[in-house]
Amino acid sequence: MQIVMPVNLTPPVAAELLPVAGVSLGIAEANIKREKRKDLLVMQLSDGARVAGVFTRNRFCAAPVTVAREHLVQPDGIRALLVNTGNANAGTGEQGVQDARTSCAALAGLLGCKPCQILPFSTGVIMEPLPVAKIAAGLPGAVANMRPDNWPAAAEAIMTTDIVAKAVSRQVTIDGVRITITGIAKGSGMIHPNMATMLGYIATDAAIAQPLLQEMVSQAANRSFNCITVDGDTSTNDALMLIATGKSALPETGSADSAAGRALQAAISEVAIFLAQAIVRDGEGATKFITVQVEGGTSEDECRQIGYAIARSPLVKTAFFASDPNLGRILAAIGYAGIDDLDVTALKLYLDEVLVAERGGRAASYREEDGQRVMRQSDITIRVVLDRGKAVATLWTCDFSYDYVKINASYRS
Repeated sequence: MQIVMPVNLTPPVAAELLPVAGVSLGIAEANIKREKRKDLLVMQLSDGARVAGVFTRNRFCAAPVTVAREHLVQPDGIRALLVNTGNANAGTGEQGVQDARTSCAALAGLLGCKPCQILPFSTGVIMEPLPVAKIAAGLPGAVANMRPDNWPAAAEAIMTTDIVAKAVSRQVTIDGVRITITGIAKGSGMIHPNMATMLGYIATDAAIAQPLLQEMVSQAANRSFNCITVDGDTSTNDALMLIATGKSALPETGSADSAAGRALQAAISEVAIFLAQAIVRDGEGATKFITVQVEGGTSEDECRQIGYAIARSPLVKTAFFASDPNLGRILAAIGYAGIDDLDVTALKLYLDEVLVAERGGRAASYREEDGQRVMRQSDITIRVVLDRGKAVATLWTCDFSYDYVKINASYRS
């Protein structure tokens, strides 16, 4: 199969991924699904590090999601995260939960902490037993391999159908103290909210109070991973974790309204948005990266509702793959989005700067060659102006190509 490269996305530069004091990362080849590939990641955290997270809302959530939720609220703190690829440990019943706990216990024995201080994560094929023996056998190598600068290898170790690893670092100076934020994520298919639609890990050396940390990860997810869709399928294993080690000299931040709180939130959200957009750019078989901006709504939820009707429409997505300006498909998606009192004669539809529709139909100035010119680009913006309020929502999606079907038709082979 010919590999379709991600849309304007290049692999991270190792020298640009900055260590975060208080985090060490180790990887191993545990041969979980395939031999000779990185498929096991251990992230060890310094004592006193705080962790918050958001998880999938899929009712068939994976066993590690269940266990991680339980461990996250226990009082002893989190000392490590354990991630495996190649097997989702989802749809595995009570045995899957026990397997996740056994994996945590195996790592805890090596790190000298309690099993409840380990957060487990899995990604890969659903409804297959977790190969616990392979994970346990690979853990000593991952622990021996732990280094603060291992972020590039960590980004590779959590990939499944991803073509390019996804990682980024940012720094922000607050009250004269330089704060580092580094994050990695995986995701390419089975991408759609409710939550974060992937696995993502963001760490900072700032000290952040636990309630604020939870607020920050929720807000970051809502502005990033909850704004993307590749195929409309919400995974069973989604998780986004935010780690604050407190190793910088900046005093603990406890208020979202403080200058430090606002600066940290902005930087964390910037990292999350980069990673979320990278997932869409690496969407399975994607050839176009599409921004859907809906403005002039009565509420953000209304704008998102219309935006997602467009972004997840197979007819819209295949038209963009073909660069076919069959743009009535976008109008149809707006119309069935479920906004019962929507005045379609008041809205305007644009492709980049090209006005496509107004007053309920084709704009008098619109020429099909202009629409096709925009659709041939690799980065495209669909803009819908509702003219019924001040709310705005921006979402990101990609097209559907032949390769999406090929990739998913042969995923288990």
